[in-house]
Amino acid sequence: MRPTRRGVPVMPLLSQRCCQSASTGENGRVNRTNGGPDGRGTTVGTGGTGATGRTGATGGVNLFSLRSHNTALVLDLLRTAGAEGISRLELAERTGLTPQAVSKITARLRADGLAADAGRRASTGGKPRTVLRLVPEAGHAVGVHLDRDELRAVLVDLDGTVVGERNTPLDLGAGAEAVLTRVAGVVEELWGERDEEPREAPATPGEPGEPGGGAAVRGRRHRLSLLGAGIALPGPLDHARGVLHRVTGFPEWDGFPLRDALSRRLGVPVVVDKDTNAAALGLAVGGEGGSFAYLHLGTGLGAGLVIGGSVHRGPRTGAGEFGHQVLQLDGPRCGCGDRGCVEALCLGAVARGDTDEAARVLGTGAANLVGLLDIDRVLLGGRIVEAAPETFVRGVREVLEARARRTGDTPVPVRIASGAGQGGRRGSGQRVAEGAAQSVLAPVFGRGDG
Repeated sequence: MRPTRRGVPVMPLLSQRCCQSASTGENGRVNRTNGGPDGRGTTVGTGGTGATGRTGATGGVNLFSLRSHNTALVLDLLRTAGAEGISRLELAERTGLTPQAVSKITARLRADGLAADAGRRASTGGKPRTVLRLVPEAGHAVGVHLDRDELRAVLVDLDGTVVGERNTPLDLGAGAEAVLTRVAGVVEELWGERDEEPREAPATPGEPGEPGGGAAVRGRRHRLSLLGAGIALPGPLDHARGVLHRVTGFPEWDGFPLRDALSRRLGVPVVVDKDTNAAALGLAVGGEGGSFAYLHLGTGLGAGLVIGGSVHRGPRTGAGEFGHQVLQLDGPRCGCGDRGCVEALCLGAVARGDTDEAARVLGTGAANLVGLLDIDRVLLGGRIVEAAPETFVRGVREVLEARARRTGDTPVPVRIASGAGQGGRRGSGQRVAEGAAQSVLAPVFGRGDG
């Protein structure tokens, strides 16, 4: 039986062989475009302190530290190459690292079970090149969406593929102990299912002369590794410290250290973020480029902002409180304590059965956002939007087009946030949960906005 912590089995972390500080000799030079202003790689460290000693380099995310930024660059290229793989020469060309540095990094990744041979590719001269691929099942992350009335959780592999999911009712106002116990139970269920059957590590025969070359590991049992858990829930909250503020409608959570409390329960690193930021991160990782706003209308209303390809949280990580911009000074009281917030107006219209009015209000708020940030597009999601997608897209589009006619600008496009799941569709709750899992994986592959 695995050791336990407060009754919950402690889950093993990824092998730490690739998680120690790197030496310049092992990693070679870094592509300065990707390696920071000083050209040195940085590690993703506990408490958000990089190898250079600058605090906050990871936005306060408590994650295991990879050997260096160079390793993250290589892992990202292996991931994007897919099953076809990529050669060491291509890795060196695309990262700016020396072939010797790439060889050492990939040898380490193969030894840790993160990379494996994907065959050989013909070359213009000499022997065929060996191509490498990522081993998706070598690591996993859990993503949890804590909504006001339900909990949705997913387990994803290194590719972001969902390999397990859970959905259960939840009362966010039931108190910290009840909510933490429910989260820990769901995470253990997901992980326990996946961890029941040990899997065999891929054979890594290596090439002659390469460190570790020829050492077969065929038949060695490969234990699945849980990298951490991402928790997404309504804001406001402090992403850097993992501490909740006065969650709209649930002020009793104010000041609660959710990240540290859950990390102690689960025995793995935990990332805490707003649900809208998690969804926006998932969309960006999934290929939604440029600058956009993801507007989520469900039990509340918020926005996830992606500016120049990265999630924008602001210096206090409070950006995206879109639902609490005031549109009507003498309007209805909002759960945040103010009056006439766009959230209160939208949800009030929905409660009256006037979806068209809710869409127009949402469009007015979106137009303010477009005028302020000059974003490329507006994406819509959330259970209320999904119940009447055409109505909301049409209503928001009409307001944005009216604004464009007044200003002479090109109208900003609006559509339902994309995402494929079973049958080519997935709900916003799962989109948020998958984005929460990506907040754990993002730093592993060199994204700084996880």
